[in-house]
Amino acid sequence: MSSETTNVAVGVTGLSGRYATALFDLADGASALEQVADDLRQLATMIEESDDLARLLRSPVISRADQSAAMLALLEKSESSELTRNFIGVVASNRRLFALSDIIKDYLMVLAGRRGEMTAEVTSAKALTDSQQAEIVAALQSSVGGKVFLNSSVDPALLGGLVVKIGSRMVDSSLQTKLQHLKLAMRGVG
Repeated sequence: MSSETTNVAVGVTGLSGRYATALFDLADGASALEQVADDLRQLATMIEESDDLARLLRSPVISRADQSAAMLALLEKSESSELTRNFIGVVASNRRLFALSDIIKDYLMVLAGRRGEMTAEVTSAKALTDSQQAEIVAALQSSVGGKVFLNSSVDPALLGGLVVKIGSRMVDSSLQTKLQHLKLAMRGVG
């Protein structure tokens, strides 16, 4: 494993991280990083859209052979690369399909790290406008020194402010958290 790959794999851990890193190394060696990423994105979409597929991945009742056959048929139908099909076959034969969504997420994270890209998870009380998102991206890019993509979500419980998470770093400037800190401080006064 090259030192460059080791450096980008720091953010992924556990079972899914090991599988994702192994797939990344295989795809890198075969010059198929983008093809595998496209295959995995397509597979992730299928998993999100099909409750039956999600059940197949999680079910301990379905045999290895049946899970492997079903996944192979699905991957052939979606015209996934041979590398992706073989890898998913190994995951299925090791009874690790339950971790497939996390493996996909970790692979894409390692690939983004290789490119110097980061994804910021931004939660706000209201949907952010395009200009607000652009301002956040600009601020984060100048802060971290790399390309940043925004994955935004809305949580009305925040009341106001933002919660921004990049990798293991989190900045919580939400009104909800500030009120909780104030409430705790007031309890300590009396």
